[in-house]
Amino acid sequence: MTAPVAPAPHLVALDEDVHAYVQPDGGWCVNNAGILGGPDGAALIDTAATEARARRLHETVHTLVPGPVHTLVNTHSHGDHTFGNALFADEATVIAHERAAAEIAEHGLALQGLWPDVVWGRIEVTPPQVTFRERLVPETRGPRYELLHLGPGHTAGDAVVWLPERRVLFAGDLVFSGVTPFVLMGSVAGALEVLDRLRALEPLHVVPGHGPVGGPELLDANAGYLRRVQELARAGLAEGATPLEVARASGPGPYAGLLDGERLLPNLVRAYAELSGAGRAAPLDVPAAFGEMVRYAGGLPHCAA
Repeated sequence: MTAPVAPAPHLVALDEDVHAYVQPDGGWCVNNAGILGGPDGAALIDTAATEARARRLHETVHTLVPGPVHTLVNTHSHGDHTFGNALFADEATVIAHERAAAEIAEHGLALQGLWPDVVWGRIEVTPPQVTFRERLVPETRGPRYELLHLGPGHTAGDAVVWLPERRVLFAGDLVFSGVTPFVLMGSVAGALEVLDRLRALEPLHVVPGHGPVGGPELLDANAGYLRRVQELARAGLAEGATPLEVARASGPGPYAGLLDGERLLPNLVRAYAELSGAGRAAPLDVPAAFGEMVRYAGGLPHCAA
């Protein structure tokens, strides 16, 4: 039996010279990107997981915007958002939060080991040349944008790209759309606080890290899911139950329609750690949590990268 053909990526025009590059269906390692055009070229927000996907993004950007990709922003360190950096490194200055830059160097190509059957292609780790701590406003002749660090949330080093005059928010993996949030390497409590701060920006358009573009309702949907994780973890700790036992007993509940529901297990692992005194984004045994997730799911989750 042949594998199903993945839906083609598509552009969503959000404002003049502002586009989201959406890769369906948004599951594991199938992320979104952003393209900001201008008279001197493009600013690109995130890349893609595999060489083939990154090359398709590269072709799309250069078809849409004349001139080079002069700036590349990585919203965080994970390989689906950074592995394609090398294809743009000759023309672009790569920018990320300082914690994200450190994680890119530390983790390298480790993501590939989780799904060895994926055709990753020729991928090179390409770390950022420019980092920031809290806020950065890059010089541009295109749409004005700000880089904000509001976490920890999805990871310790998340950055959002906010276009205040256009009210467009590129949220990276701090926001998911139709896909289960994932905070194993970040913080449940921190992610909830970040969502409050993003809501205060009053965005009109929200581009999630995965899944369809939406509006501020995506912030509320993600917050509702994370609050449920916290409630399940509190109850589980009180009962002396393990995260695996809680996940099996509760299931996805009202969030059964989201992709990648098996993420409930690692999200509970993070919530348990926080409720037991661990700091936000404190290191956890990620391979062990991933292994427990595989047990919970009954097999390795599908990655369509």
